[in-house]
Amino acid sequence: MTRLSTIANRPRWRSLALLAVCLAPLLWPLQHLAERYYGNELISQNRQTLDLYVANLLGTLHRYEMLPQILSDLPALRAGLVNPQPLTQDAANRLLKDISQQTGADVMYLMDPSGQTLAASNWDKHDTFVGRNFAFRPYFIDAMAGRLGRFFGLGTTSAKRGYFFAAAVHDHDRVVGALVVKVDLDRTETLWGKTPEQLLLTDHNGVVILTSNPEWRFRATRPLSADEEKAITAIQPYPTRNPKPLIINDKAWITQTQPIDEVGWSVNILAPRVLVDRPVRTVVAVGGATLLVLMLLLGLMMQRRRHYLDRIAFEAEGRHELEMRVIERTSDLEGLNSRLKQEVLEREQAQQELVRAQDELLQAGKLSALGTMSASISHELNQPLAAIRSYAENAEVLLDHQRTDDARNNLKLISELTARMASIIAHLRAFARRDRHAPESVALQPALEDALALLAKRRRSMEVELIRDLPDATLWVQAGETRLRQVLGNLLANALDALTEKGPPRKLWLSAEQTAQGVNVYIRDNGPGFTNEALTRAREPFFTTKTRTQGLGLGLAICDALMRALDGELVFANHPSGGAVLTLRLRAGESGISLQPPEDLSA
Repeated sequence: MTRLSTIANRPRWRSLALLAVCLAPLLWPLQHLAERYYGNELISQNRQTLDLYVANLLGTLHRYEMLPQILSDLPALRAGLVNPQPLTQDAANRLLKDISQQTGADVMYLMDPSGQTLAASNWDKHDTFVGRNFAFRPYFIDAMAGRLGRFFGLGTTSAKRGYFFAAAVHDHDRVVGALVVKVDLDRTETLWGKTPEQLLLTDHNGVVILTSNPEWRFRATRPLSADEEKAITAIQPYPTRNPKPLIINDKAWITQTQPIDEVGWSVNILAPRVLVDRPVRTVVAVGGATLLVLMLLLGLMMQRRRHYLDRIAFEAEGRHELEMRVIERTSDLEGLNSRLKQEVLEREQAQQELVRAQDELLQAGKLSALGTMSASISHELNQPLAAIRSYAENAEVLLDHQRTDDARNNLKLISELTARMASIIAHLRAFARRDRHAPESVALQPALEDALALLAKRRRSMEVELIRDLPDATLWVQAGETRLRQVLGNLLANALDALTEKGPPRKLWLSAEQTAQGVNVYIRDNGPGFTNEALTRAREPFFTTKTRTQGLGLGLAICDALMRALDGELVFANHPSGGAVLTLRLRAGESGISLQPPEDLSA
């Protein structure tokens, strides 16, 4: 019997060896498919990480991009450059420090035309910029040339990395210096955290400026040309004038790159290949185990056949033994399949959570931008909407008295107001894009009457006495029809808001005069007037002395921006007899055809 088993076993094991040799090459395409699958998964995940980081970086830069141009118009900062006295410089220092703390900027400072720093937000620090000369920096050169200066570099005083924005400060038509805002990017680098992937940000010279690996910082990813080395020596953006080369083993990393054309940078994410090799080895091991189990099953089947042919007498015992072995192998396979299913389910859940978190982050950014624009549009449409409501209520009363012609006139005015609302929205959109339209000659008195008509019902309900001192001859100004009405309506509405805090008698003075420089319009009330803080910050967006339900703080900021766009000026002051006085200084226009003001049907 033993001899028969030995003879029977020889061809069986030879067949199994031959089968193993035939099936072993199947592991190579399995490995190739696994590498392709897990590689694509890793690339897709890292692409989303790159998109999020680029969006976060650009959002940080855009938040401060326009800050120098906006702050350069502040009188206190301009005075620090025009009249560099200890008192004006101290006021500029304190103002820059307050703005820096409110906006989150690292440092803000003023430079005179020679590049000397006269005032800075860190004036009271040991590493203050005051007294330092940064004329060699590109951002100062661009700002003095009338452009928005942009530059990344290591601070020569603070030894901290930062991105610089700079804009010229004008005194009338003369450039008296530059205002610089430095943004700290170290926090952006710390947000990357500790992950197997390595992130690095290179500038236009190919030098690493931000990275999750401190040893790679300020290393050159490519050879530098002679011109680039000369520029580095001149502007000193790095702690060294000859950045050491960064040598990365391409076989050990999977690299993805996304350029940021706006600033000339490139973001790279390097994922270690072990993140792909580890699951591939697992798949290959599972495939090999499956082939091994398959061969074992085939061997068992062959053994069963031979036992059936050679050992009829022991059929029952052989069948029982074979069934036991099959049960054991099947149990192993079921356990292995169960673990694989659980791992696949966990991976899918983790992927879904990542996608959900990314979608929520993108949606939050969209809602933030939508909320800002909705606030501006709703503020500007409040007055036309109130007038439409008043005309609609009057039309209902007129219809009750069978005054259809007057009611039809009210409906026509409502149609004109809706057209004006569309024009306001178009102008807000154009203002957001910084579109420039050529001014036109506009009659001042009809525009004033139009703005008063929108607020007539509210003025009478508040028992406000209107005192006019307007010339009989039509005054023509250089402005836009819609923008002028928008400014006048906002300023008159603010005057009525101020009178709500005062008891009767309530008075509103409206006057205009022709001057050598143009036309001045005066709007005065006998309310509480401006506080010192309000006079200083009235032009700031979202600053208001009202409650959050009464105002957004956008009206005066929008009016000031519109007046500057029309080459005019808006002046805030308090009257000696009490109350506020707002002065609109407009350029004189040529005589033309004036639009007739709408009939006041709100009575």
